[in-house]
Amino acid sequence: MGIYEELQARGLIAQVTDEPLIRELVNNGKATFYIGFDPTADSLHVGHFMALCLMKRLQEAGNKPIALLGGGTAMIGDPSGRTDMRQMMTVETIQHNCECFKKQMSRFIDFSEGKALMVNNADWLLDLNYVELLREVGPHFSVNRMLTAECYKQRMERGLSFLEFNYMIMQSYDFYMLFQKYGCNLQFGGDDQWSNMLGGTELIRRKLGKDASAMTITLLLNSEGKKMGKTQSGAVWLDANKTSPFEFYQYWRNVADADVVKCLRMLTFLPLEQIDEMDKWEGAQLNQAKEILAYELTKLVHGEEEAVRAQNSAHALFSAGSAAEMPSAKLTDEDFTDDKIDILNLLHKSGLVPSKSEARRAVQQGGVAVDGEKVTDISTTYEKDEFQGDGKVVRRGKKNFRKVTL
Repeated sequence: MGIYEELQARGLIAQVTDEPLIRELVNNGKATFYIGFDPTADSLHVGHFMALCLMKRLQEAGNKPIALLGGGTAMIGDPSGRTDMRQMMTVETIQHNCECFKKQMSRFIDFSEGKALMVNNADWLLDLNYVELLREVGPHFSVNRMLTAECYKQRMERGLSFLEFNYMIMQSYDFYMLFQKYGCNLQFGGDDQWSNMLGGTELIRRKLGKDASAMTITLLLNSEGKKMGKTQSGAVWLDANKTSPFEFYQYWRNVADADVVKCLRMLTFLPLEQIDEMDKWEGAQLNQAKEILAYELTKLVHGEEEAVRAQNSAHALFSAGSAAEMPSAKLTDEDFTDDKIDILNLLHKSGLVPSKSEARRAVQQGGVAVDGEKVTDISTTYEKDEFQGDGKVVRRGKKNFRKVTL
């Protein structure tokens, strides 16, 4: 099985252009491919995880990855999948986020000895002359056609700014520049990027003629990565300071039964034959499959030592009700009224719920416990002294815990 066939078997490919050419390129290690990452935060998150794993797989098969940091496109913001305009970021914030991305990507991609490149589209986008760009690129884009793109259609009713309307042109220009500067002949992205990627492919063909068409191939990843990584309290980050290895492990340990084998195929590097056997597992065996998934992915992101610690802590937590690596939260003096805190504020301040109204529902539905004792009264309070030392273990649902201390 070639790497292209493996990607298919793992459920990673949704749509392609020029499939025979793509198959030949990647199976023979001839692809120089790029995936873009807009630095909208100071850490990559689980939504980026699939792309990083894909880059690692293709590099191991002899292909050359280009990690494109969107220092230029982040100045505009991608309208795809959004109902409102992204908040504008300063140049300093974007640069800081790019530096954070570089460190995290190095855990997945080997940048030594020219095996991969990391480039920033700010290097060519920020110095563009607007009139020159219009003359060079504008004639090759139809406004009517652009407005039919899914990334724009969903925004038309609420309002699409001219700022964001330029995003497709800028992303297309990225592929054109990467093709010219680095011989990049393949691009990958989630299905919400399909129109943008087709724009880049078409721009190269129009600018450089039919002779270049064989080298401007677009391959599309399944959109599952976009669906991953969201919890009630926000994103699941790859930065250990934002999402601890234990929390990261628990996120994957708690995936739905119907998703565990799919995640094993798409995200782990376990042999497909082994995963196919797990597909036959039922009942309690699914919990074992979830532990394997959580361990393998935590090892990929945080290393084997942290993966072992997270797994041991999870076992200790569910067998003894406590663990050294349990996610923690700290209260301050201001969180108490007359040296007391009620259960609703405790749940909210610990980060187990996003709001006090959600805390109220959790208590009323019987899903809250403190130090192993179920809490059913929303007026329950706790003294400040109780949070000294080891503090208290607060649980919401069956698998969400916090060790809360003062």
